[in-house]
Amino acid sequence: MIKETNTKIKGQDIGPTGTCRHYHQEVDVVGLLCSNCQQYYACFQCHDELEKHSFEPSSVSEGHPVPCGVCHSLLTYDEYQEGACVNCQSPFNPKCSLHKDYYFCS
Repeated sequence: MIKETNTKIKGQDIGPTGTCRHYHQEVDVVGLLCSNCQQYYACFQCHDELEKHSFEPSSVSEGHPVPCGVCHSLLTYDEYQEGACVNCQSPFNPKCSLHKDYYFCS
């Protein structure tokens, strides 16, 4: 189920689709939820530069841990794993899977 929202993706030099200073390719369009502060950030580096605590991964069972920066839909972990937004079909960066342990825990 897709939940649409006006959730803001925070970070350094955020572009209109959620890109940031660290990740700014066309496919870097998702935010990720820090389980500690419950805020969405473009990446863990942006989070750690702006907050007084380290980024803590959210559980894969968290309701909607990923916002799409293009259409602003909140996605479940399983929807995010599809590789593109289930609402607007914007592709996600496949290399993000290399950082999975930074962003998600069981």
